[in-house]
Amino acid sequence: MDFITIGQVRDDGVARIILVALRAHGFHPLEPRDGGLPGVPNLFGSEGVGIEVPEEEAADATLLLGELLKDMTQPDS
Repeated sequence: MDFITIGQVRDDGVARIILVALRAHGFHPLEPRDGGLPGVPNLFGSEGVGIEVPEEEAADATLLLGELLKDMTQPDS
């Protein structure tokens, strides 16, 4: 099964929420990987945590990711 990165999230906490939400909607995201050293995420770059899903789920998961990020970054009214 080939996985594809559908987005990058800078905040580890937000990435964990996104992964849980994707699973709750029936998607199968990979667990994020860090730089190989405990407690040292993003050792090789500052792009954030990559959200990866199986290639056949990428289109729908990308839509959900966009909506989740939009909801999570909206200022409270």
